[in-house]
Amino acid sequence: MNLLRLHALTSSFNLPKTAVSIGNFDGVHLGHQAMIRQLKEVASEKSLKTLVIVFEPQPLEFFKGIEAPPRISSLREKVEYLKELGIDYVAIAKFDNYFRSQSAEDFAALLKNKLNVQSLVLGDDFHFGRDRQGNSHFLKEYGFDVKNLETIIFDNERVSSTRIRKVLQEGNLQLASQLLGRPYSIIGRVQHGDKLGRTLNFPTINVALKRHRPCLNGIYGVDVVCETKNLREIVNHESALKGIMGYQSDSLFGAGHVGIRPAIKQDTPEWRLEVHFPEVSANLYGLLMRVTFLNYLHGEKNYASLEALKVGIQDDVVQLNEFRKQNNTFPF
Repeated sequence: MNLLRLHALTSSFNLPKTAVSIGNFDGVHLGHQAMIRQLKEVASEKSLKTLVIVFEPQPLEFFKGIEAPPRISSLREKVEYLKELGIDYVAIAKFDNYFRSQSAEDFAALLKNKLNVQSLVLGDDFHFGRDRQGNSHFLKEYGFDVKNLETIIFDNERVSSTRIRKVLQEGNLQLASQLLGRPYSIIGRVQHGDKLGRTLNFPTINVALKRHRPCLNGIYGVDVVCETKNLREIVNHESALKGIMGYQSDSLFGAGHVGIRPAIKQDTPEWRLEVHFPEVSANLYGLLMRVTFLNYLHGEKNYASLEALKVGIQDDVVQLNEFRKQNNTFPF
């Protein structure tokens, strides 16, 4: 797969003829996957290459900043999922003041002249251009072959990123998995934190979120793999404590926390994803981890003191370890 950086003002590419889908693709869920299947069918019929255009930042993030809806997927995650689906090109469109001010005609010309677009597969509610002037009918009038994907329904409701955000925020990981077509996970590198977990006797890895705000909040049982190395081999090599086996051949089970840590006094609270591996002591800094969420225990709590926080964490770890003992196979 080829990755393109698309800026409406300066980008220039020499692409073969393409079939294109456009959108945020947040989550790359069942609806997006159906769109990709149709895109690949159109491309195969017309001997075209497949191209997906995504926006960075997502438009609502540009307009609303931290008040925008939380992200399901980081840019890295989107690109990885689209690669797995067999897309030839992913164009990351820089959404800025210039891009947002383009007319529908400007955007259509960009598709034709810079991306060699012949056909488009779009969602049934797709709009584009300044003040959302453009739609599928406009693109057909402009001369493109356009197909619209009908709404994908699951359990009598439309599959959408909005619905998945809501389901994740409610802690319904099983339904989220069904709507996404895979268990929900977050990918990020282990970075240095404030080492508070060590002082509480519950050391954690701090996994970069790479989004302004996540869809999750609370305590979870998680399955963690390293994207570049065998995590169990690393831990076994570095520590006599080997940790609790995860559900995959190279994964570890852990207690995950997503939140802003209200019990800790902070000038500027920030969202964190932290994972404690019981019975593990190893240097994992800089490694790229995939944290898969298996079990929602409870929401984030504001403990009255650090001692109360320590007791709460200890109880969470006990409960999550019991969950792992009771579930020998992947829970959904």
